[in-house]
Amino acid sequence: MTTQARPTATFINVGERSNVTGSAVFKRLILDGKFDAALAVARAQVENGAQVIDINMDEAMLDSKAAMTRFLNLIAAEPDIARVPIMIDSSKWEVIEAGLKCVQGKAIVNSISMKEGEEAFRRQARKCRRYGAAIVVMAFDEQGQADTQERKFAICERAYRILVDELDFPPEDICFDPNIFAVATGIEEHNNYAVDFIEATRRIKAHLPHARVSGGVSNVSFSFRGNNPVREAIHSVFLYHAVRAGMDMGIVNAGQLAVYDDLPAELRTAVEDVILNRRPDATERLIDLAPKYKGDGSGMENKQDLSWRDRPVAKRIEHALIKGITDFIEADTEEARQTLGRPINVIEGPLMDGMNVVGDLFGEGKMFLPQVVKSARVMKRAVAYLEPFLAQEKSTGQTQGRILLATVKGDVHDIGKNIVGVVLQCNNYAVEDMGVMVPADRILARAREVKADIIGLSGLITPSLDEMVHVAREMQRQGFTVPLLIGGATTSKLHTAVKIEPHYAHPVVHVKDASRAVGVVGSLLSKDLKENYVAAIRTEYEEVRVRRAARDEARDLIPLAAAQANRTPIDWEHYQPPTPAEPGIQVFKDIPLAEIAAYIDWTFFFHAWQLKGRFPQILDDPEKGEEARKLHADALDMLHRIISERWLAAHAVIGLFPANAVGDDILVYADESRGDPLVTFHCLRKQGKQPAGRPNECLADFIAPADTGIPDYIGGFACTAGEGIDAHVKRFEAALDDYSALLLKALADRLAEALAEMLHQRVRTRHWRYAEDERLAADALIDEQYQGIRPALGYPACPDHTEKDLLWQLLDAERNTGIWLTESKAMVPTAAVSGLYFSHPDSRYFAVGKINRDQVSDYAERKGMPVAEIERWLGPNLAYDVE
Repeated sequence: MTTQARPTATFINVGERSNVTGSAVFKRLILDGKFDAALAVARAQVENGAQVIDINMDEAMLDSKAAMTRFLNLIAAEPDIARVPIMIDSSKWEVIEAGLKCVQGKAIVNSISMKEGEEAFRRQARKCRRYGAAIVVMAFDEQGQADTQERKFAICERAYRILVDELDFPPEDICFDPNIFAVATGIEEHNNYAVDFIEATRRIKAHLPHARVSGGVSNVSFSFRGNNPVREAIHSVFLYHAVRAGMDMGIVNAGQLAVYDDLPAELRTAVEDVILNRRPDATERLIDLAPKYKGDGSGMENKQDLSWRDRPVAKRIEHALIKGITDFIEADTEEARQTLGRPINVIEGPLMDGMNVVGDLFGEGKMFLPQVVKSARVMKRAVAYLEPFLAQEKSTGQTQGRILLATVKGDVHDIGKNIVGVVLQCNNYAVEDMGVMVPADRILARAREVKADIIGLSGLITPSLDEMVHVAREMQRQGFTVPLLIGGATTSKLHTAVKIEPHYAHPVVHVKDASRAVGVVGSLLSKDLKENYVAAIRTEYEEVRVRRAARDEARDLIPLAAAQANRTPIDWEHYQPPTPAEPGIQVFKDIPLAEIAAYIDWTFFFHAWQLKGRFPQILDDPEKGEEARKLHADALDMLHRIISERWLAAHAVIGLFPANAVGDDILVYADESRGDPLVTFHCLRKQGKQPAGRPNECLADFIAPADTGIPDYIGGFACTAGEGIDAHVKRFEAALDDYSALLLKALADRLAEALAEMLHQRVRTRHWRYAEDERLAADALIDEQYQGIRPALGYPACPDHTEKDLLWQLLDAERNTGIWLTESKAMVPTAAVSGLYFSHPDSRYFAVGKINRDQVSDYAERKGMPVAEIERWLGPNLAYDVE
């Protein structure tokens, strides 16, 4: 292991991200026990230029000593990390000492001080010397932290004399931290904090021979948290002056450090006025200027390899498309236009050539979806630049075909559809996306208007399946001949073959995911391939229908009465249901997003981008790992902005109520008098024949039957993390930035699911309090290692979406959260989750699956709805066909 930093370095970067107090990501990984993933954070810092790694495990919910020991032992086996020195950072001496026992070579202790008096200081210093460690000494004494130049130097001088004169501590192993405090806070006493540090540094270097100076650089910019470009400028200017005064090292994110000379002149001057306290209105002037540099930093670029800029313009455009670089695309597009003479030649030449390379790489599995979406962003910027020139010539580029996409009436989910659109655009198809909740007549009218070559329908919830059948029938009735594509989470080849294709005489194809879309569309629009491809699809779908018919004839369903007799066996006589500690409705507004983010299940975030694999293992996947890490980094950056700039608002309502079961229904009461129910939830029962010993479950099984006289309870919830998303999505789309728009939607969905997980945990431990002592890490929560369930209405255990109406009535959900239901019972905003809470230890998730006519009739009678209406909502669950 390298035991010292490079002697030629004028300033040593100490990586700050392996610190549970400074990095929310690192903290969550450590709390979740994901130490291997946490190593990637340390490795990335070294790759970004950190010459020392600061490691801190001071967290109340953590065994800091054990965590420090485990992490340092893992680092010792990682050559890429262990080649730089380790700074052991803790406010607890026992944690520091545990770390010192693990580090090979010379460690740096951060920190010791005289805040507990000289004797404790001497004792800790002697032990550090015995371990051979260098030390960071805080300018902190019995009276507190030093804030003025005079106190900073006085405390450091006093410590130096004890260490060097009394303890014979090597002065070159002493590093003083004279305390970096935030400037530009609006408090006049703080205006000179940076100057105080710089001048104290100058005095330390002049009067305390061989001692070094360090500090936590990010503290100085704390007033501008949420505006990273300005914070980076503050760090750059501060270091420019502090290093010249003698500062040797600092805890800083080396990968996000702006170059002093590259800062825009006006920003550099304004920041310098603040750092050096050169004028009384410096803070106000920087505050006024800061919004201009929010976002991309308006010219504050990180230095990067620009050798590709020396290539011919066509190759530069290709490189930009493959790498997703937008910085130079307009200039390169203009150069190509000047060279090739006409804008159309640029589109059909270098732009399409580049996108063909992207399409080939994606098809070969050498590029992944996030990269393709970034490529589309570059392409859109280039085409947008050329549009005025195209308009002058009244010409458009040649495309391979025009595709019309829409999410069907009643449905609001569109992430998958958007991804399909981007992928098709990357392969030179003209795509028009009509958005969400689009009725059939509008879809077909627009298809005629734009002369669409293919129509694509998308939907997530089960009622969308019927709407797709309706669109297919309308296409047949109106004489359409173009192919129809079907996609979305609830769609399937089986449903497409059995329910949709028979109603349309022309090609109908189910598209499983975005990666298949290009191949399907290419085959359908190819003169050479279409006939054989369509024939093969029709043969395949006919075989699916035949197999389905044979399976239906042999389907092993038992009568409803027999299924009800085989209910979940629960010993109610010896069980006392827990009484909620906080019964009734509770509303939560503006829930802090930072708290919610800790519950994110990143595995399904990657699934949304078609990067299948479990997190964090996917980050080290030999094929997907590199792109997964980039996507994760982009997501974390945006998540930081979502939280710090309050892009989204999160709201929730929960309710805990008395309840009892009557048959397969759950009666929910207002109070313990248990009179007339507020609402009655109607549950379906699994009707397939079960193996011996397995019940035919129904959600009502998990609530005590009314005839037992046992008082039981049920909960309900609705939550969203999507308020405010539309404005930001529109902003990204207006900037032709599909990648950021999709990233935001995916993160909002994950935050909503995380909020549901967080609420459920709080219900179990606080509001219902039946699991008050529960202490589960994030992995255990994701794996549902807790008592109770929270099934969503409209999904496997309760596939009837109309039950949401009852939940909305019970919780007054729209007024309390802002979430409203479409006619198909989709939730708006889409980043929303709702469902019921069950507390019984035997409650578990299950799928109702197929049901027979007798249960449909029984269910319709209990709900007071026509059988035909019930069949419309439960179509995929019916064990028989309905025309």
